[in-house]
Amino acid sequence: MLTETPLSNPLREGLLDGRRPQPFTLVIFGAAGDLAHRKLFPALYNLMLDHWLPTHFNIVGIARQPYTDEEFRREVKTSIKKFSRRPYGPEEFQLFADETHYITADFDDSKAYQQLKKLLTTMSKRQQIPSNYLFYMATPPSFYPVIARHLGEVGLNHDADENSWARVIVEKPFGRDLASAEDLNTDLHHVFEERQIFRIDHYLGKETVQNILVFRFANGIFEPLWNRQYIDHVQITVAESLGVEGRGSYYDNAGAIRDMVQNHMLQLMSLIAMEPPVAFDEDAVRDEKVKVLRAIRPFTTRDILDHTVHAQYESGFIDGTPVPGFLDEPDIASDSRTDTYVAMRLLIDNWRWAEVPFYLRTGKRLAKRATEIAIQFKTAPHRFFNQTATPELEPNVLTLKIQPDEGIALRFGAKVPGPMVRIRTVNMDFLYGTSFADAAPEAYERLLLDAMVGDSTLFTRKDEVEAAWTLVTSIMQGWARAKNPVATYESGTWGPREAEELIARDGFRWRRP
Repeated sequence: MLTETPLSNPLREGLLDGRRPQPFTLVIFGAAGDLAHRKLFPALYNLMLDHWLPTHFNIVGIARQPYTDEEFRREVKTSIKKFSRRPYGPEEFQLFADETHYITADFDDSKAYQQLKKLLTTMSKRQQIPSNYLFYMATPPSFYPVIARHLGEVGLNHDADENSWARVIVEKPFGRDLASAEDLNTDLHHVFEERQIFRIDHYLGKETVQNILVFRFANGIFEPLWNRQYIDHVQITVAESLGVEGRGSYYDNAGAIRDMVQNHMLQLMSLIAMEPPVAFDEDAVRDEKVKVLRAIRPFTTRDILDHTVHAQYESGFIDGTPVPGFLDEPDIASDSRTDTYVAMRLLIDNWRWAEVPFYLRTGKRLAKRATEIAIQFKTAPHRFFNQTATPELEPNVLTLKIQPDEGIALRFGAKVPGPMVRIRTVNMDFLYGTSFADAAPEAYERLLLDAMVGDSTLFTRKDEVEAAWTLVTSIMQGWARAKNPVATYESGTWGPREAEELIARDGFRWRRP
């Protein structure tokens, strides 16, 4: 971002390894929006303070709001002060903002892209750096094809030479169903190659999600048990206590199944269920994830009614405060059938997981905010404790806690001190916050850095997106055909009665995180 020698900017001198990107320019379409200010600018600032960014990096924001460069920098400063995990420093921010620019334009204005190309070319020549461009589409999805087309028209869609690169980051939602996802992939591939497209899912940037692969494949104790012989079932919960929070118009067109299941939850499931990849690289990891998604047993119409639940929250209490029901929220149609809660039972038809049910549930206005994966093992087969004070044994459960308190817990039985044989379930816990001195970086920090160095392991590939949409679209179509009344649940509870019945048919019950 600066034109001085590296020694004049020690904050930009860091770990000179394969994780440190070349000089680059980040172009953010939608730079005046909430995502850019809450997540992207703070993430970049933190990466700079942690010495992960190169000596020269530039930021160009594009949006319709009329800002000068200086006005835009003041907006960025405000965001960093408010949302950065690292403290704001005036000198550090000056280094960060020296080459931050802004273009006021509509995304469909061809002249804006000519102006952008001229600015990028000027900065690259003046700083004598490669023409490395990372385009971030922090806009509504309807603009993705528009922006891509215009970038192609001015020649910003390909590597300028063998020493430079051009990449594009695309935010979710990536389509509304299988057909629209395929159309969007086609539109992007008219302009960019698949290797240039980084479809971002911020859940994959969370430390505990990344730790799933390390936990499974770097520890010889667990992987031999990771199959149908030892695991009874798996529960994946993504619970939110918040409602639609002013996003009524968006949420009424999305629902929980589009907003959470198609991306976050199926990503978590694929990481838990995947086979060991042949290498820890982008294609090998994503190949195995796609195999899981393709192995999920397809639903018949009857299966959809029996093995899925969709519901809406009604009024209730969250932390003692009364909250309205979904249909009473602003910008929600009075006859809306949009799901704010989804639960489902999935089976993976392969050798490792045959007949092991995976239960997924997600919802708004639930009892608490919690995201976790619980792997429940089969109970010990020989009940020689029948004549003791504890005839029934609790199963062992391994829990991966993703938020709010990231960590891993193992539940097992232990003898209670005393002359009698009594068994009590105890937990062995690992928490990131207490085990490591450094605060875990935000998910966007890791993912932005990966895109800068061209590592797409934690980004979603074309076939992965379409495989997930194949399942989700079949469920949505089944709900539409059935036209059954949408179930309801009281705000502040753990969901509808129908979800409890779904898991109870197999003799299980939902965990309470």
